Amino acid sequence: MQITEIRIHLMGEERLKAFASVTFDDCFVVRNMKIVSGTKGVFLCMPSRKLPDGTHKDMVHPIKQEFRQYLEENVLKAYADELAKHPNAQPAQAAEEDQASDAE
Repeated sequence: MQITEIRIHLMGEERLKAFASVTFDDCFVVRNMKIVSGTKGVFLCMPSRKLPDGTHKDMVHPIKQEFRQYLEENVLKAYADELAKHPNAQPAQAAEEDQASDAE
């Protein structure tokens, strides 16, 4: 399974840095992955939903550690590339600029 597209939507919050949408083999997309800032740097969280008991459960997740590493490396590289495109903008502003350019 190959990653064929990664879209990053910068958020610029204290912990939530961005959302990612990843397309696999040009035929399957996973939305709402989160790039979160932790004590050891940024990391990738899978889409999840809140259960009635208040806990969260991942909706999708990699089965193999090798694929998890492949996914995280590529998404975090795309995140760094997106940040580099907007050196003077706050991340939240960069996301708004992207939406405006998409509408044109």
